[in-house]
Amino acid sequence: MVTSIRVVVGIIASVVCVLLYTVPVLTFKRVIKEASVGEFSCLPYILALFSALTWGWYGFPVVSNGWENLSLFGTCSVGVFFELSFIIIYIWYAPREKKFVVLMVSLIMAILCVIVSFSTFTFHTHQMRKLFVGSIGIVTSMSMYSAPLVAVKQVMKTKSVEFMPFYLSLFSLLTSLMWTLYGILGRDPYITAPNSVGCLTGILQLVVYCIYSRCKDPPKTHDDIEKVISELEVAASLEDTNGCKP
Repeated sequence: MVTSIRVVVGIIASVVCVLLYTVPVLTFKRVIKEASVGEFSCLPYILALFSALTWGWYGFPVVSNGWENLSLFGTCSVGVFFELSFIIIYIWYAPREKKFVVLMVSLIMAILCVIVSFSTFTFHTHQMRKLFVGSIGIVTSMSMYSAPLVAVKQVMKTKSVEFMPFYLSLFSLLTSLMWTLYGILGRDPYITAPNSVGCLTGILQLVVYCIYSRCKDPPKTHDDIEKVISELEVAASLEDTNGCKP
């Protein structure tokens, strides 16, 4: 019974997670239209790629016992496709960041190769492989879930939710909730622990969004204030001039 429920939860989690992976399509559609990445950072997508690669390997039968985590493996495979696509688009429209992004992607691929080789040839039981890869997966997930805190900081600084799309925050929370339940049903602490943290960061993002989405106008800067004062002075002088006419 529990196994059947876990399968259903895994399917739902996969669907929600794929929707989460597709949310940045709107952002990159704007990037392509404007031919510029603007203030957007590629770091969250690089961390998401590393997380998808790590958890995809965790769900593969070499680490997991058979296809017990098929939903996780399939979802991460889709995630790798989307994240690589986003990173390629980012590199295309941000040539100045090209070297840094390529270096970071090369680094995580090298680390993945080490993880795959080490877990395959050093450990000889699924339990030990899950312990090794799952521990690394927890670290990568924590990094991925902490990445949106940069966007939260940007929102609080600019008082604008432009850099933290609502649906991205919403689906992030829903995904974390479903994978937490999936991990609990499977008694898998490696899946449960990081996604529990993801629930907290997801709630934080939604709270911040609700607060700052009411701020429709950007905060006035010192230059803006001076400009307004200057315009008022000009308007006042024009009124005086008109008043002196016979």
